[in-house]
Amino acid sequence: MGGSGNLGRSPANRGFVIVAVLWILLALSSLAIIFSAYLAASARALAASDLSLQTEALVSAGLELTAYQLTLTDEKTRPQHGAFHFGLDDASVAVTFVSEAGRVDLNYASKEMLIGLFVVLGARKDAASEYADRIVGWRTRPVPNSENVEAARYNALGYSPRQGLFTHVNELALVAGIPEAFVDRVLPFVTVFNGSPDVDPAIAAPEVALAAEASGKQQDSFGSPAPPPNGGLAVGSQAPNPQTAASTAQSPCYRIAVSIRFRNGHRTTSEAVIALGDKVEPYRVLSWQNDVEPRSMVLPQRRS
Repeated sequence: MGGSGNLGRSPANRGFVIVAVLWILLALSSLAIIFSAYLAASARALAASDLSLQTEALVSAGLELTAYQLTLTDEKTRPQHGAFHFGLDDASVAVTFVSEAGRVDLNYASKEMLIGLFVVLGARKDAASEYADRIVGWRTRPVPNSENVEAARYNALGYSPRQGLFTHVNELALVAGIPEAFVDRVLPFVTVFNGSPDVDPAIAAPEVALAAEASGKQQDSFGSPAPPPNGGLAVGSQAPNPQTAASTAQSPCYRIAVSIRFRNGHRTTSEAVIALGDKVEPYRVLSWQNDVEPRSMVLPQRRS
C-alpha cells in the first residue's frame, strides 16, 4: 500500500498531471478567445442591423414628409421640385425632390427626342438613330401574324427583347447595340415614370433641354410635340395617354433623394420614386435604392 502511494506521487505522474492541466487551460483560453470574437462579431452585426433599421426609418420619414408637402396643394399649383431638412433620431436628414417630368421617358419619348438626347450625350448621329430604333423595337409589341424582325436581332445574344414597355431603366443595358459605357451615361437622364412623351424644361437637366430643342423640328412649339403616329412609337406599341401628353409636362411621380448624416459620422444617401395617390393611399413607392452616389438636384433654369 505504501508503495502505491509513493507511485502516485512520483515525478513522472506529477509531470503528467501538470501537462493535462496545461492542456485544459489552453483549451479554456482558446474557448475564451473564440467567445470574445463571437461577441465582437455579434455586436458589430447588431450595430449594422440597428443602423440599417434607422436608415430605413429615416428614409421613410423623408418620403412621408415629401408626400405631405406635395399633397398640401392641388395638381395645378403643386411644386415640381423642392428641398427641406430635418433632424431625427441622432441624425441630420436632407431631402430633395423633383418631378419625373424632367426626365425622358423610355416608354413614351419620340424617336426624335431619343436621338436628340443621344447626340447631346456624345453619340454620332447615325449611331444615335440606331440606338433609338432599338429602343423603339424593345418597347413595341409585335404585330400578330407577321415576321418578328426585332426578335431575330437577339438570337445571337441568347435572349428575346421584351417587346413591351420598359419596367426599369436598367433594361436599357439589354437593348441590342448600345455600348455599356454609353448606357451608364444615359441612365441619369431617363425614366420609366414620366408617363409622357414630353419633358418639363423648367426642371429638366441641360442635356435633356438640349435634346428637346434638337427634336424641335417635330414640334409645334417647345414642349408641345406635333403628334406623330402612335405618339412616336412603332406600330403595335402602346400609345401614351393623351392626358399625360399635355403641352406642359406634369407627372404624379417624384424622385426623392434622402441624405442622412449620423452623429457618429456615418453618411448615406438613398433614392426613391413615389407616385402620388389619393386620400386613401396618399402615395406609393415605385422604386427604392440605398447607398447611391449623391447627385445635385436639377435647379430651374433661368430664362431671359
